[in-house]
Amino acid sequence: MSNEAKLLQKYASEVFAGLVAPLEGMEISAAPAEDPLAAEDVLVRMHRELARALEKSPSERRWVMVIDLRRCIGCHACTVACVAENKLPPGVVYRPVMTEEIGTYPNVTMKFLPRPCMQCEHSPCTEVCPVNATYHNEEEIVVVDYEQCIGCRACMAACPYGARTFDFGYHYAEQLPMFDGAIVGGQTAAGYEHISQEYGQEWERKGRHESPVGNVRKCHFCLHRIKDGILPACTTTCIGRATYFGDANDPDSLVTELINKPNVIRLKEELGTEPRVYYIV
Repeated sequence: MSNEAKLLQKYASEVFAGLVAPLEGMEISAAPAEDPLAAEDVLVRMHRELARALEKSPSERRWVMVIDLRRCIGCHACTVACVAENKLPPGVVYRPVMTEEIGTYPNVTMKFLPRPCMQCEHSPCTEVCPVNATYHNEEEIVVVDYEQCIGCRACMAACPYGARTFDFGYHYAEQLPMFDGAIVGGQTAAGYEHISQEYGQEWERKGRHESPVGNVRKCHFCLHRIKDGILPACTTTCIGRATYFGDANDPDSLVTELINKPNVIRLKEELGTEPRVYYIV
């Protein structure tokens, strides 16, 4: 073993010992039996509850999302999953994770805030659209009609959460070279990002003037997945199980349990927008 390897091994052992030492003699208790997150994997429960919700008529459902900020580790897995699921181009992000550094050195830590569309019940964006391209669908989810949108971006200015972005027609593969022998050249790579399945329809981003290019785009709770009984991509990929989704009109659902806890907030509630995204703090 080299001297460098020995040094790294010694250092790693000391660091590990420092992490474990404070736990010695400490009694580790299990989660309380009434904890809804301790009984089974929450994904299993949410899938079961999603199937139950889909048996009801759309008007009887109230989709909400709950994000536990205590569990979020800022890994951005939800952001990446959303980009992959919706084939989002450069500059279009539906679920960024806001990061804030707090404290003073050496006592510094990071705080993370995933921010999807708030799906406001009283949405400022729908009120300012001059052509009614953004509206509440039959399930009261705020959606965008790409064929109707004229790209004026009034809704972007009206959204108090900055949850909307504009599709300028950029592609990740634009600068990739195309030559014989390339494992993934520009032409091959472009095929992966040109077709989106949003709103249950294939959208081919062929040119600068074909929808959704030139349109405002936003999170829609993965409606194309929900109708097939699949949870939103951000929910299923969260490694910390910090994102929950379901029907708040179901009194036995996990999200109903969570949003009725005392340590739950919504962003900018004073504006009266009534967001459908809740945060556990």
